[in-house]
Amino acid sequence: MTDLFGGSPEHTLSNADVSFLDTTLRDGEQAPGVSLTPEEKVEIAEALERSGVSVVEAGSACTGEGERAAISRVTDLGLDATVTSFARGLQADIDSALGCDVDGVNLVVPSSDRHVERKVGSTRDEVLDSTVELVEYATDHGLWVEVIGEDGSRADLDYLAALAEVSLDAGADRFCFADTVGHAGPEQTADAVERLAALGPVSAHTHDDLGLGVTNALAAVEAGADLVHATVNGVGERAGNVALEEVVMALSHVYDVETLDTETLYDLGSVVARTTGMRPAPNKAVTGANAFAHESGIHTDGTLKDDRMYEPYQPEAVGRERRLVLGKHAGRAGVRAALAEHGLDVSEDELGTVVERVKDLAERGRRVTDADLLAVTEDVTGRERERRVELLKVTATAGSATPTASVRLDVDQSVLGPDQYGDDEVEEGTVERVASGTGSGPVDAAVSAVRKAVGGATDVHLTAYHVDAITGGTDALVTVEVTMARDDDEVTVAHSDADITRASVEAMVDALDRLLTDEQPRLAPTTD
Repeated sequence: MTDLFGGSPEHTLSNADVSFLDTTLRDGEQAPGVSLTPEEKVEIAEALERSGVSVVEAGSACTGEGERAAISRVTDLGLDATVTSFARGLQADIDSALGCDVDGVNLVVPSSDRHVERKVGSTRDEVLDSTVELVEYATDHGLWVEVIGEDGSRADLDYLAALAEVSLDAGADRFCFADTVGHAGPEQTADAVERLAALGPVSAHTHDDLGLGVTNALAAVEAGADLVHATVNGVGERAGNVALEEVVMALSHVYDVETLDTETLYDLGSVVARTTGMRPAPNKAVTGANAFAHESGIHTDGTLKDDRMYEPYQPEAVGRERRLVLGKHAGRAGVRAALAEHGLDVSEDELGTVVERVKDLAERGRRVTDADLLAVTEDVTGRERERRVELLKVTATAGSATPTASVRLDVDQSVLGPDQYGDDEVEEGTVERVASGTGSGPVDAAVSAVRKAVGGATDVHLTAYHVDAITGGTDALVTVEVTMARDDDEVTVAHSDADITRASVEAMVDALDRLLTDEQPRLAPTTD
């Protein structure tokens, strides 16, 4: 008798006890273009701790002094999680890890003949002998040890089992089945892990080259693995590692196996997206922008009637909120709900006109933002809106060592308060505000200048920034889309310009203007 992936009946997903080893700081950082600072590694490690990850692989101590310093910063946090370093089959790598005061090592040794013979120029027996020596050396120095059979999915299974057996006999805490190049299917994974699990504790390390990362991780768990290697958002080499949040939610929703604090998953994904610069695809499960977004009129209407109508689980389960997106498929119910979020009510005739205008915008290839909807509604209803903040001028310089920018804004005095513009009482009308700022780039500098110009905005947060599209040619236009939030209100605005800095500032100022309603309190003053 077998179960879903061919495992024996004593190993099933429904009775699994699963923990996670997160390798975002090591395998995830090996993705092209990703380089994390020590501060960013600390921030990610702390987010992993909040989620309840059991093992944090902080990096590869053998990489160099900078990496060792970063790993040491993570070990100094005193996390409840076990903090490890990746180590090749060399004693020097273990010594480097010991110098970082880690709790353990993930000792990678070749297991396929391709790696044994061609990569390290050795033999099977020599690898067995050296693995025993390395495990004994690491355990003698008080380290938790996981031996990873690199390229295990292309190894001879008898040899892989022999490697696992000598590793465990030498004192290793566990052996890891590694589908290093995303080669295996679930049946092969289940067969291999079941064989290895009969010898001792087994981990599973899967990649997504065939889109089977989650499937193979689940197959491994059903076959007896109790520790899953993963990265946040699936970042990693080639097509990436298996995504931690996807395995967590698959186990929770489908099999009632609870592992991490699921409500922290979106925040965790956001931290990793920001620090790595790798934004998840919009259609990615759990953390993608569209995971809980609804545009279709049928879907929106159904969701408004029953929030489980078109979702497998509620967005709050992973720390998110549902979004009703306006586009060519928008319906009356969705547009009315979107307007209600901004405190607007329209007649049935006005609603029909707004819906048609929204569809027309979308059919011209535009993403309909909150600002677009509000502008259309104001035009249809004839209601004039008085701007609170308006951009007059922006200049930026990026050629110097420190990028700088200056802005000139027209700001309604009622949103500032007397302590921010010098008068004893709040007066009617606007006041011109000029400020400059510095940053890591011209856009960052300009955003800093805007904050100073309005004299506050510490309670307004930029939650998303995206360069949406770039046209071709020497007069190329860039479209910048920003999402900003204040208290429970959130607004998305897009602007296009040949200058990315101006497009960014225009979008930010318009979003800020939309957030400053009569019902909102004045801007919180800056502390700098």
